[in-house]
Amino acid sequence: MRAYFKYAEGKKIISGHRGTIEDGLPENSIAAFEAVLRKTPAIFEIDPRYTKDSVVVLLHDANLERVTNGFGRVSDYTWAELRTLRLKDHAGNMTKYPINTLDEVIEWAKGKTILNLDKKDLPLSATAAILRKHNAYSWVWVTVHNVEQAAYYLAQNPDQYMSMHIKDQAALAKFKASGLPYDRMIVYIGPEIKESNAEMYRFFNGKGVMCMISSAPTYDKLTKKEQRKEKYRAIFAQGASILESDLPMEVADAID
Repeated sequence: MRAYFKYAEGKKIISGHRGTIEDGLPENSIAAFEAVLRKTPAIFEIDPRYTKDSVVVLLHDANLERVTNGFGRVSDYTWAELRTLRLKDHAGNMTKYPINTLDEVIEWAKGKTILNLDKKDLPLSATAAILRKHNAYSWVWVTVHNVEQAAYYLAQNPDQYMSMHIKDQAALAKFKASGLPYDRMIVYIGPEIKESNAEMYRFFNGKGVMCMISSAPTYDKLTKKEQRKEKYRAIFAQGASILESDLPMEVADAID
């Protein structure tokens, strides 16, 4: 995995943000992941949350209403109760798909793709324990927002791969001073194309590290497909190696 995610000029990798919201598929679902992989190679950022009885499920929101036919907080329901619900698509339409647990998604993903676990309500220790249980270090990453979180995971297992948030020079300086290794991470530098990105690309690419832009909160929201296509291409042209998007299948067509 380290070799695959080592920077090389011209390398382009797509990350499905919560899987995808395309084609009436619900986010954070195995069905969405499989649909994307039928279209293009991709990795996936996903959102683990606790149920009332500490089962870890994939749901971005703390509340159920937007993405399921349930109501209230995820943490107020047991897994036995939540497994009877069905997921909604991006337009709010009911689908036939159930909520997935993190355990089943980790087992499903082995040999197929890479999972990037975002930080929701699980303590770092709980996430580390799940990775240890599955021995999933070769296909499951963790998102870390600072050097303290990164140091914690590497202390649990030195092979832990990470998606590290370093969005500005202050965060970069802190990382440099930390002494943490460069060969166990990709770096998320933000959601936009801007001039200051170029310095980040030069520094991290020189260390063999790939940089990621997420268009989910920005360019994915443009109303015209041609406008989105232009931005997706521009992200890679400026120097990003990984593009995270709510529309990974559209990105695949745009950069083909």
